[in-house]
Amino acid sequence: MNVIEIHDITKDYGNQKGVFDVSFNVRKGEILGFLGPNGAGKTTTIRQLMGFTKPDKGSLTISGMDCFSEAKDIQKNLGYLPGEIAFIDSMTGDSFIRFVANMKGLKDLKRMEELKKMFELNASGKIKKMSKGMKQKIGIVCAFMQDPDILILDEPTSGLDPLMQNKFIELIMEEKQRGKTILMSSHIFEEVERTCDRAAIIKDGRLMAVEDIEKLRSGKSKTVEFRLDSEDSAARLAALVPGALVKKKTVTAKVKGSMDGLLKQASQFTVVDMDVHTASLEELFMHFYGGGSND
Repeated sequence: MNVIEIHDITKDYGNQKGVFDVSFNVRKGEILGFLGPNGAGKTTTIRQLMGFTKPDKGSLTISGMDCFSEAKDIQKNLGYLPGEIAFIDSMTGDSFIRFVANMKGLKDLKRMEELKKMFELNASGKIKKMSKGMKQKIGIVCAFMQDPDILILDEPTSGLDPLMQNKFIELIMEEKQRGKTILMSSHIFEEVERTCDRAAIIKDGRLMAVEDIEKLRSGKSKTVEFRLDSEDSAARLAALVPGALVKKKTVTAKVKGSMDGLLKQASQFTVVDMDVHTASLEELFMHFYGGGSND
């Protein structure tokens, strides 16, 4: 069963800005990563899902309801974290959270307190004096405190330090275990890889593919650099690895999927040091889709 359905939407802002003929769905109980570089069209799509803008053509529904005409009904059971949160800077963080809770008609604030504790959030200060990370924590609390069945999250870890990013991933995985349906946009493949079942990949406003995470993972390349104890060892290892490059004592090789075979080859020699570089999002596009065209 599909909870979120996007059918052939176009929102054209001119100069090739917007989204064009985008279609995908999010199944009940699924986490779908909406993956693409900054400016690819993720926020434009999400704003249409939230009913803030209407597509030039196509349709969007959540739980069978039209995202534009029935936005008010949809949002009763939906948690939303925008990419740019509209705060009231003169308020304290706690006052703002309670203000949002009142707007949602939320009486039981137990979940709110649990989330504040999880993210080590002291929101007693004025919002205008808070860091980006503090504001992001407030946004997360506001999105999740209603315990909604459906969540739409736009770049949710933006501004969070690595410890809080891990806390957020723990939260997402807990919500998944509870059967929540989540659409999460990101430009960070590793974040999507750790949390999502599938990913919809968008670039230049056009959907490139919707794939299972396992398939994307297998298509992601790594560059492995070995530094050996001698130039002779380096030359011998390079001879065993197709496409490997050798420079003095250093061997550089590219690998897709499992590194097991490469590591077994390297284990025959004395490896002084090893460095692994994972493909960036742009490199993933080029590698997985043969050049990243928008067909």
